[in-house]
Amino acid sequence: MATQSKRSPAARGRGHPPADGTTAAPVVPAVRRSWVPLAFTVALAMASTVDRVRSHPVLLGSFLGSALALLVWQGWLVLRGRDRLPSPAFEVVLRAQHYVQACLQLSVYAYWGWYWRPVYQHAWLLVGQLLFAYAFGILLAWSRGRPYALGFGALPIVLSTNLFIWFRDDWFYLQFLLIAVGLLGREFVTWSREGKRTHVFNPSALSLGAFSLILIVADATHLTWGQEIASTLSMAPRIYLVLFAIGLVAMYNFSITLVSGLASAVLFGWSAAFFAAAGVPYFINSEIPSAVFLGLHLLVTDPSTSPRTPLGKALFGLLYGASVVALFSGLDAIGAPRFYDKLLAVPLLNLSVQRIDALAHRIQGTARWSRAWPAWSPTRLNLVHMAGWIAFFGAMSATGRTDGRHTGDSVPFWMQACEEQRPTACTRLLEIEYSYCADNSGWACNELGRHLTEGRVTDPDRELGRQYFARACEARFQPGCLNLLEPPALVRADPRALDLRLLVREGRATLVDTPERELYTRACDHQWRFACELLASR
Repeated sequence: MATQSKRSPAARGRGHPPADGTTAAPVVPAVRRSWVPLAFTVALAMASTVDRVRSHPVLLGSFLGSALALLVWQGWLVLRGRDRLPSPAFEVVLRAQHYVQACLQLSVYAYWGWYWRPVYQHAWLLVGQLLFAYAFGILLAWSRGRPYALGFGALPIVLSTNLFIWFRDDWFYLQFLLIAVGLLGREFVTWSREGKRTHVFNPSALSLGAFSLILIVADATHLTWGQEIASTLSMAPRIYLVLFAIGLVAMYNFSITLVSGLASAVLFGWSAAFFAAAGVPYFINSEIPSAVFLGLHLLVTDPSTSPRTPLGKALFGLLYGASVVALFSGLDAIGAPRFYDKLLAVPLLNLSVQRIDALAHRIQGTARWSRAWPAWSPTRLNLVHMAGWIAFFGAMSATGRTDGRHTGDSVPFWMQACEEQRPTACTRLLEIEYSYCADNSGWACNELGRHLTEGRVTDPDRELGRQYFARACEARFQPGCLNLLEPPALVRADPRALDLRLLVREGRATLVDTPERELYTRACDHQWRFACELLASR
């Protein structure tokens, strides 16, 4: 494991030392470069001229307003005079945990964006946030009378934040506030850890957790792309395998295998136990949601804000997995979006790391522990943990628990489970039908209208049921039109090919080009009996 290089006195006072398992490049002595934040601010203002930004008035105002605020801040520093503040200075500090994490995050964006193009369209907005983060960080450090550590530190903060929440264009100015909160938390919320002053919270996790709570309380999730981000990650084929491979790089470099591996074990284990007991999946259409799988590799594993000891990392991972399980049910119970399950607990876990490590030190200091566990080097021990994680993930993949079709992908499965009154099944069926109706499936809209009219699956609401029949009719699904006439018995029909292209897509973007025979074969695999009969008759 690489060791930390010697730092200048100014660097020692900054309060952000590299975490164990990271590599710090030699620090360049502090030099005066008062034009650096101005350069970032000007670049931010110039970024507002690209079509993606200038075509939307709120985006344009957000970029220019942020640049103006940074200019005012820099002018204030100049007006305070040299006698009251030290000379503006910065140091170049290159840390592996920053540039390696940034490369891994960019890999996720590149792969995910290939299958969901709004990610690529978001690129200029990411650039603007990065420019803002650098200028904001420099001015914050100088306002506090210390040099700024210029390196790759802003990249993982911005990239990690945007892997989970973007504000929509009409509210994009809040995205700059989201980044600022993370940077302020890193600067002001610190503690002494192992004789060094360091930040308590993972900066992106702090801002994501705080904003998630606000959005839930304010019922304002619609201001963000959070739900779409969480669901579209699965559009990329073999996304679990890709995230697994990306995670191995982080595990090898930063020894965080126990955090990710044991969190995954808790989630996979709970999913299997719940299915065995209830007969339905816990996470609807996966053993562990792909966005959660991303979070336990590239969010909760920040080496600076997670435990140092192997046992501490194991406890940390177990707690994260358990928190996701609990939050999924808790958010569901209050009617809040469930995708926040991976975000809310991370700041609380960051607060607990010193106590977790203290407990781990006490346990590992006992004679019984020494006899039970070999005294291997940290590097060798991490390789053993990685081998265990590879074997565990391989077993999950071999049994169809990661990529590929899942039991919860089948709409007929949920229809049957609802009829059998299995736990959560009717609620999940309604959610699925709402989602497909929103995508313009006439069959799904007609089913929703039927449920609301009959009142057997949900509380009756005949007026709302008529609205869904009307949507089905608009989608040219004939039973919806007939049901608007209020026949003695509500009319149902099998999904059309157009509907099946939505109902059997398994999270993919579209099946519009899929040949009809292949489409019906897939539908048969999804337990649509009429599709199997149609194939058999041909």
